Amino acid sequence: MSDELDWIDWLRLLQIPGVGNETARKLLSAFGLPSQVFQTDLSVLQTQVPARIAHLILQAPDDTLKAQIALTQEWLQQAGNYVLTLADARYPRNLLMIPDPPLMLYVKGHLDLLTASSVAVVGSRNATAQGVQNAEHFAENLSRAGLTISSGLAAGIDAAAHQGALRGVASTIAVIGTGADIVYPARNRTLAHQIAEQGCIVSEYALATPAIASNFPRRNRIISGLAQAVLVVEAAAQSGSLITARMAAEQGRDVFAIPGSIHSPLAKGCHQLIKQGAKLVETAQDILDEIQLPKMTKSVPSATSDPVEMPVEHELLSIIGYDPVHMDVLMARSELSIHELSGQLLTLELQGSIEMLAGGLIQRLHTAP
Repeated sequence: MSDELDWIDWLRLLQIPGVGNETARKLLSAFGLPSQVFQTDLSVLQTQVPARIAHLILQAPDDTLKAQIALTQEWLQQAGNYVLTLADARYPRNLLMIPDPPLMLYVKGHLDLLTASSVAVVGSRNATAQGVQNAEHFAENLSRAGLTISSGLAAGIDAAAHQGALRGVASTIAVIGTGADIVYPARNRTLAHQIAEQGCIVSEYALATPAIASNFPRRNRIISGLAQAVLVVEAAAQSGSLITARMAAEQGRDVFAIPGSIHSPLAKGCHQLIKQGAKLVETAQDILDEIQLPKMTKSVPSATSDPVEMPVEHELLSIIGYDPVHMDVLMARSELSIHELSGQLLTLELQGSIEMLAGGLIQRLHTAP
């Protein structure tokens, strides 16, 4: 940047009531950099924006804005914290190419990850144990292959994807819907600190911005925009992950989805995506083949092999099968008493071989590639 304090004018512009990304881009297109916008005559400004907004643009910074600038300056004094504007040479090129790029990015961690080859991994907040395993294993193997994993730091699939990616070599990017100085949800505080140290946290929202419901769908365009492709692990028929997938398709990114049981509500969204043209994947190598990156190193299990099953230490696993099954059906299939069946199911659950679902259903688990 020509001036390390250029971000102040950008922040000032975005903090004006009634000026969002769209209006700001209109002003920038008409007058140039934010500093030039603030030097424009009132009558000329009113050719682009309503009179009320034009008057606000020419007002001196108020105490609220001054406090926000001071907070940001203090935050920037901490090692590993950055503010990037649309005019910054370090601004990620992938985001410049999307229809609605954020005008400012607050970045905490390793800045170089924003320009690394990456895949977004998203899915349900209320994930099943199998979905969490799938997210972790896919993310870990893709990370070991050199792909940075971007996701949204939400509970469930997002958190699992970040954790898997951190075990690889390419790390992870968390795109959040609050200020970069806030961790949400609080349960992911330890994970967020780990990502800040080993990966990268990104937000377009000003520091101290709390969790506001409408901000989270908007941040999805950044998750997909940073990536070359998006993998949806689990998603209900009405899911925020489908918003990310739609945005990815609009941005020209590949969309991948992991299929599930036809009886699982959290597979409905993935099946819907596949019907609409998303690519069905069973292994991480399926993704690597599509985006034409080098295959994973020999230091990790081959992603082209079949899924690695949990050790079959009990014939009850074969009776359970791979779709959720009710306890009553298992009793009939196994011819075991309720006490015998409950004891054996408890053993399998403690081994991590099954998951007990709501409504008396049992789901067999397997390790995803």
